[in-house]
Amino acid sequence: MKNLLAIAFLLCLPFLVSAQKHAGRSNEIEAYKNTYLKEKLDLSAEEAKIFWPIYNSMQTEQSDLRQERRKNMISFRKSTEIENLSDTEVESLINNELNFKQKDLNIERKYYNKLKSSLPIKTVGKYYRAEQTFKRELLSKYRDTKKS
Repeated sequence: MKNLLAIAFLLCLPFLVSAQKHAGRSNEIEAYKNTYLKEKLDLSAEEAKIFWPIYNSMQTEQSDLRQERRKNMISFRKSTEIENLSDTEVESLINNELNFKQKDLNIERKYYNKLKSSLPIKTVGKYYRAEQTFKRELLSKYRDTKKS
């Protein structure tokens, strides 16, 4: 049962983090991310016309999925003790989370294929690298503000 509690906590962690200061921070982070990507990708005008609509569409789909995920996980977040849930309920919640992760992966693959078919693969590679470095930089900034 302790393992289930640990798994449940790990599955809820993204929701707990995103719930904090979501509205204002979200817009601020998105603006920073767009600036970061513009700088790192250094797209030509023609590439930018192709990239940004695909990117924005992907962000919208992922945002919609995260919103759906939050709605479906509400009962799990409100449950103070996992012991109060039946094994079937816990299993259902975990399976829902795995399904959302699969949906997110499907979105990622869909837009990877769109990017790959529309832009040079090296540009697509720069995008994925920039996504990863952005996450690290954002986490680093967050840690720095926590220390201050």
